Amino acid sequence: MFSENRNTLLAIALSLAVLLAWQYFVAQPQLEKQQAALQAQQAAEQAQSDPQRPSAQNAPGAATTGAPSASGQEQFQTREQAIAASERVTLDTPRLSGSVNLVGGRIDDIRLKDYHETVDKSSPTVVLFSPKGSPEPFYADYGWVSDPGADVALPGADTVWSAPAGAQLTPNTPLTLTFDNGGGLTFKRTFSIDENYMFSVTQSVENSGSEAVTLYPYGLLARTGQPETTNFYILHEGLLGVFGEEGLKEVDYDDLAETGVDRPGKVDRGWLGITDKYWAATLVPEPGQTFQPSFTHSNVTDNYQADFLGSAVVIAAGSTSEANSYLFAGAKETKLLDSYEATLNIEQFELLIDWGWFYFLTKPMFFAIDWLFMMFGNFGVAILLVTVAIKLVFFPLANKSYVSMSKMKLVQPQMQEIRDRYGDDKAKQQQALMELYKKEKINPLAGCLPILIQIPVFFALYKVLFVTIEMRHAPFFGWIQDLSAPDPTTIFNLFGMIPWDPPQLLTVGIWPLLMGITMFVQMKMNPAPPDPTQQMIFTWMPIIFTFMLASFPAGLVIYWAWNNFLSIAQQWVIMSRQGVKVELFDNLKSTFKRKPAKAEEEK
Repeated sequence: MFSENRNTLLAIALSLAVLLAWQYFVAQPQLEKQQAALQAQQAAEQAQSDPQRPSAQNAPGAATTGAPSASGQEQFQTREQAIAASERVTLDTPRLSGSVNLVGGRIDDIRLKDYHETVDKSSPTVVLFSPKGSPEPFYADYGWVSDPGADVALPGADTVWSAPAGAQLTPNTPLTLTFDNGGGLTFKRTFSIDENYMFSVTQSVENSGSEAVTLYPYGLLARTGQPETTNFYILHEGLLGVFGEEGLKEVDYDDLAETGVDRPGKVDRGWLGITDKYWAATLVPEPGQTFQPSFTHSNVTDNYQADFLGSAVVIAAGSTSEANSYLFAGAKETKLLDSYEATLNIEQFELLIDWGWFYFLTKPMFFAIDWLFMMFGNFGVAILLVTVAIKLVFFPLANKSYVSMSKMKLVQPQMQEIRDRYGDDKAKQQQALMELYKKEKINPLAGCLPILIQIPVFFALYKVLFVTIEMRHAPFFGWIQDLSAPDPTTIFNLFGMIPWDPPQLLTVGIWPLLMGITMFVQMKMNPAPPDPTQQMIFTWMPIIFTFMLASFPAGLVIYWAWNNFLSIAQQWVIMSRQGVKVELFDNLKSTFKRKPAKAEEEK
């Protein structure tokens, strides 16, 4: 039975390895080629329909049909040209730089001061928002819409708003824009911002006319074209939101491009936005106010839009009414998002980070690593210490597993005697073996427990390294300057000694090699299985995993190698205490010993 169970587990492990290899080396490259071809086809169709290649442009529409739609505008050659084409008010905070566009009164120019495009601190800072007409437009806009048929002059996409002379938007100086429609309504849009990434937006309307006016506030995020994404199934990049009882909703770019619209039901709490791997922009209507969220895509302009339409606001004659909301535009820092969720009462704002299915493991693991980082100042060291802590937590279970494995080795002679005694009578053979296991208190599957325990922990750490911005560009020691990126060295150019850049498939660095070696040694701690197929699997598995993990974040590979080393040491100590011979060197000799040729065997 043990042999059959072991064969089943080995088959599952081999199947998983094959599936992962197929996904990484075959399926994913094919998918990327298909997506590139589709994007090229869409670009060609757009060029044929409009040679000007218009970018996103909102125009007021009817309240019953949702927030503003999209139309076209001239395309500039550079982002800087697009910014210079309109009058602006400077935006400057300790963590953001940019400007507010007086044309349309929108926030469309934001850079993140604390983050650079590469590890090199002299590289440009990360761009989050860019104006319409730039190569990659992405911006936030606000406004009002009216009921169908209502004759109300509303500010639109081309409206030029007024700002006080010398105005700036800083944490200490809010910015108020003003527009008078000449028909008795004065619109004001006030932006304020904290020391980080949260804007407060107040839209007010003063009615100096003789009749009440009913308007609906809206906010929108617009992005033209699908941005470059990591395109990996464990991370969502695209449109998302949290809507009351429905909870988290994630909408992929490709899915929205096919459907055109995704409109959840009205809610009175939640948020929505567009997220990248490390950055995001989200609209947060005032909690307690009913709003209609919506995700849309325009095939004409390739414009993706996340917007909300608020409830009706009645502005009585001679009075002023307002609508409030928040705009988050910045880096997805864990503690900062948690603080916004608590202080501003934003529903599940922490889910702006894709913690995944193992949320209950992933987030605590992040806090453990972050706490150790604050103590030692190195995320790599923190990962090593967390690995030790995980080993200590699971030590009783792992110890029991290794003890059971050691007992299995001690009863090997008795097991062989049972097989010889019953020969081909498998039923009696299995019954005798089970009685032996029971007598000696042996669990034949105990050796699998350390591996099963490691899988969710491994995946949780993978998520932490892959999705948290705190790990981005975090150095370790030596050549590892970014724990979230693969080991940059490779054996195939002698670790940089040969001036040649090998293809991605052959990029196998020092840490992946160490991981493969420790995995190989760990397997050789046990006797080789009698089945030649199983022997082949155990021989090739470390090699397969070495190539597979070579493209994984270096921090994850360091964890795996260090965990293997600790497991080897732990198993060695336990086996020695149980009086079991550690057969590592004997197994290594038999592995590398030259097998006699068939002709020699016959002699």
